[in-house]
Amino acid sequence: MTLYAWLMLGSLLGPLALSFDKKVAFYKWWPALFVGIAVNMVLFILWDSWFTINNVWAFNEDYVWPVRWLHLPLEEWSFFIVVPYASIFIYACLKSYFSDKWWQKKVSYFNDFFIVLCLLGIIFFSDKTYTLVNLSIALILLLLHQFWFKTSYMGYFWFAYFVHLIPFFIVNGVLTGAVTPKPVVWYNPEEIIGLRIVSIPIEDTIYALTCLLLPISILEYLKTK
Repeated sequence: MTLYAWLMLGSLLGPLALSFDKKVAFYKWWPALFVGIAVNMVLFILWDSWFTINNVWAFNEDYVWPVRWLHLPLEEWSFFIVVPYASIFIYACLKSYFSDKWWQKKVSYFNDFFIVLCLLGIIFFSDKTYTLVNLSIALILLLLHQFWFKTSYMGYFWFAYFVHLIPFFIVNGVLTGAVTPKPVVWYNPEEIIGLRIVSIPIEDTIYALTCLLLPISILEYLKTK
């Protein structure tokens, strides 16, 4: 097992084991959830593969298996199953155990703040490939929710987003070299802003937003049907 594989396995075990909790009953979400994860996976695998081909980032062969599909190691494929599953599990738990009353009142503020943040990032860092693509996709998704989709779940989304950043930072910290001599995933410094949270590029906070909101949007839509 590689370091990346152990990290994915460890990230999955807890949420998977607790998916049968009677109050959360996350397993009942699985049909809609896996559709959302599949759509999310298509987008991010294409993005990931294109970035790898164009040297926006690369994977350290010391920490991943040598097998590649679309230029990506197997562990990277698993990332887009494990991380959305674990992240949406947090969302499901918050919906089951907590009220979103406070968060629901702040939805427009959070939406507006991140929309403006993405716009400013696109304007000032349009020459940075990862920054530009990452913020552009997030911006489109947030604009749709702010002005098109009339959803009731955005309060819980923002609640889950800020909570899930804690485990997300742990996983991404390991991948970007916070605890290893060299990073598992290397980012081309010419394609990112350069600001980091310890070892994590600041753009990854927006990447985490998209990777959570897109599958949640799909599964919530399917649940209403």
